[in-house]
Amino acid sequence: MPETPSRPVRYRLLGPIEVSGPDGPVRLGGPKQRSVLAALLLNAGRVVPDEQLFALVWGAAPPATVRGQVQVYVSELRKLIGADVISRRAPGYVIEVGPGELDLHEFDDAVARARADLEAGRVGEAARRLRAALDLWHGPVLGGVTQSLLDREGPPLAEKRLSALEDYFDAELAAGRHRSVVTGLRQEAEDNPFRERLQALLMLALHRCGRTPEALEVYTAVRSRLIDELGVEPGPLLRDTQVRLLRDEPEEGPVPRQLPGDVPQFAGRMRDLARLDALLPLEGSGDRPSVSVAVVSGGAGVGKSAFAVHWAHRVRERFPDGQLYVNLRGFDPGACAMSPAEAVRRFLDALAVPAQRIPVSVEAQVSLYRSLLADKRVLVVLDNARDADQVRPLLPGAPGSFTLVTSRNQLAGLVAVEGAAPVSLDLLSDAEACELLARRLGADRVAAEPEAVASINTLCARLPLALAIVAARAATNPGFTLGELAAELCAARGGLDAFEGDDASSDVRAVFSWSYHAISADAARLFRFLGLHPGPHVTVAAAASLLGVSRVRPLLAELTRAHLVAERAPGRYAFHDLLRAYAIELTQEEDAEAERTAAVRRMFDHYVHTAHAGAATLSPQRERLALDPPSPGVVVEPPADAGAWFAAEHPVLVAGIDRAAAAGFDTHAWQLACALSHTFVRQGRHWLGEPRTYEVALEAAARLGDPVALAHSHRGLAVILTALGRDEEARAQLDRALDLFEELGDLGYQADVRQGLTWVCDRLGDYAGGFHHARRALELFQAAGNRYGVASALNNMGWSCARLGDYEQALAHCKESIAVQAELGNLVGEANAWDSVGYAQQSLGNLDEAVRCYETAVGLYRRHGSRYYEGRTLTRLGDAHLARGDSAAAQRAWRAALELLEELGSPDGGQIRAKLDGVSEWSA
Repeated sequence: MPETPSRPVRYRLLGPIEVSGPDGPVRLGGPKQRSVLAALLLNAGRVVPDEQLFALVWGAAPPATVRGQVQVYVSELRKLIGADVISRRAPGYVIEVGPGELDLHEFDDAVARARADLEAGRVGEAARRLRAALDLWHGPVLGGVTQSLLDREGPPLAEKRLSALEDYFDAELAAGRHRSVVTGLRQEAEDNPFRERLQALLMLALHRCGRTPEALEVYTAVRSRLIDELGVEPGPLLRDTQVRLLRDEPEEGPVPRQLPGDVPQFAGRMRDLARLDALLPLEGSGDRPSVSVAVVSGGAGVGKSAFAVHWAHRVRERFPDGQLYVNLRGFDPGACAMSPAEAVRRFLDALAVPAQRIPVSVEAQVSLYRSLLADKRVLVVLDNARDADQVRPLLPGAPGSFTLVTSRNQLAGLVAVEGAAPVSLDLLSDAEACELLARRLGADRVAAEPEAVASINTLCARLPLALAIVAARAATNPGFTLGELAAELCAARGGLDAFEGDDASSDVRAVFSWSYHAISADAARLFRFLGLHPGPHVTVAAAASLLGVSRVRPLLAELTRAHLVAERAPGRYAFHDLLRAYAIELTQEEDAEAERTAAVRRMFDHYVHTAHAGAATLSPQRERLALDPPSPGVVVEPPADAGAWFAAEHPVLVAGIDRAAAAGFDTHAWQLACALSHTFVRQGRHWLGEPRTYEVALEAAARLGDPVALAHSHRGLAVILTALGRDEEARAQLDRALDLFEELGDLGYQADVRQGLTWVCDRLGDYAGGFHHARRALELFQAAGNRYGVASALNNMGWSCARLGDYEQALAHCKESIAVQAELGNLVGEANAWDSVGYAQQSLGNLDEAVRCYETAVGLYRRHGSRYYEGRTLTRLGDAHLARGDSAAAQRAWRAALELLEELGSPDGGQIRAKLDGVSEWSA
């Protein structure tokens, strides 16, 4: 192993500006010279344009002689630290800094590694790294610079330190060293009185030291300070910490608490509850459950979900690592059943997995989900499952956790193969039905009319859902006698086919009618139209568009009070599946076909226009798609947080594409798919969906015969095929899209498609084809005036040249790309170009330069959070180290790459393992 060379120079920004060389400290000049150096170091490896440098050092009004002064300062700095360190590179200056030379880089690298340790649960190692990183700070940051530079660059650096300090205290607490950090935490909390995370950490440390009253006093003092000085209440973190301390709940780590609210008047089912209880070990024994899955089955409306949620609340303290819940919509008549892929993604979000850590493939996501639950005690409730195949990917892989499944089917496959315990729910007994009514209406009221109660129980077939709705009607109308309610039930039998057959759904339909007829005409119309929505939930704006009015919140509140809809999340409303079926029947009976068609058109107009407005926010460089104006009455509210809106609306939009195509709204179908294909790649989320969604859109476009629709639909299908590694199919779709965009004369999308073809050709080994498309994309982007596209195309051309062996031309293209990307501030684009330069330099045998380029790219990827690309470049960095003869450095780079790529579920991990094994054998 070669010896690590001593560092020729060392720059320090995390305190007074200092430089030391081989001969000791370098004597720097006054504040402006120090500021010029600091400004360049803060952007090390990147050109700082003259105007930016002037503004940083002198502020808004630099003197007329500023250019000459900068030249003098740079000349003096070159004499002090080396003539080749600072270069003039139009339109400004750049300083080159090697690994380990700048304390800020060392700090960022240590913090990034520590946060990776924290995510992996290596809290001790994380604390050690963070302590070493924080020790790099040796005084007030940027000491000795001008006030202008300090005002602009000081706060972000101070924020870096505080964020790392909070992570350090978090790691120390996780390691159980609460007593040793209390004093330091208290001092930092006093120094930063409005830093809520610091205050919360101090509360936790005090609490764990047995000083809970002091911890609660911290909350009281912080709350008073926030209200008095800022006029705001504490945020969720502080509030949740206070609640946990008051309840003495566990506070470490993200603990999901997803169970819906319990039914306060739950009645009966004691034998079935006891059967589930018996599946768990004795409380306090520490044993694992004897079985890990139970299936609760029964007919519609029998109360499976309420039973499961009630039992889950009874035993939730037995599962300290959290409770996960999802409605799989297996029997929702108005929406597609939830796929296992969507469900596992929701669970990963609930387990606080960062989006960039979530793998692309469903199999890898399931593996990550099961790894997170290994050795934990989590209760998983899978409600309303369709079949065993929908459930199996969601079962934890290790003992300790328990899964409760509800379904209208028996799910015999789970019982036979997975050893699930079956629990079948039937109708309530007479005693249980009476108990249900008594809990909701009061024992005295029920006891006063025993004959009416018996009649109600019989007419409701002792079906819990029907009984609950009858009880709600009685409770909201205390002047009605139970005999009058029983008479209403009898009168409703003829017209609605109620209570005569064995089908429980006919019983519920009659009972739903009571709530429906008790609401206002406008609320009733909204209820009917909500049956036209694809589900699984509807926002206020979408509901307003369905109805064609802007003021719809009071109507939704009225429906909520009548228990005809439920507000599952703020501003998002959902049906029970039987209520949705009832609404569909009503709108078909009461509303003219033209009214229903107009309502559906308004709904799809809402989603198309809102989705494209959000996509434009996330990808402002893309050309806007020409949309027809929305219909009168459509509410379009561009989302304030487009990423969050798309994440929440994803199941609605996917279902909407299918529904639009099936209902003859082909334009809406392909335009919704177009918005998705732009947005989910841009968001970095692995929610592209299934190819079938984009095939449906393509079929819709084909029916229209519209070349614009066909071009965008072929392109959208190619996006997901590329993500799935189906490159030949993706190329065919891109070729067809390109032909169509060329016929349309759309330069911007021609260039966009050729960029995709460049990538696909490279993966297929067609480097000449890739270069051709990259060069043509460059010409098109130039013609369209798209500088982002120009910079990307230059890098693609350079990469293709390198793959073809023309390394000098590759360097020229990629360095030009770097200059444009740096000017635009596009970190990922700049990192991509540095990676390409490193590849070309490595191929030329310039191994030291290749290493420098790869390390620059890794640093940029790390700043942006592009973990896959960071892992890819780390692999090439290891190759370059090995070529230099430094096998130890190669192994370090490959191990770091392997950790990243395996975490993301990338198939590239096997190749890296082979490299590591090969080096180990060679070393041996």
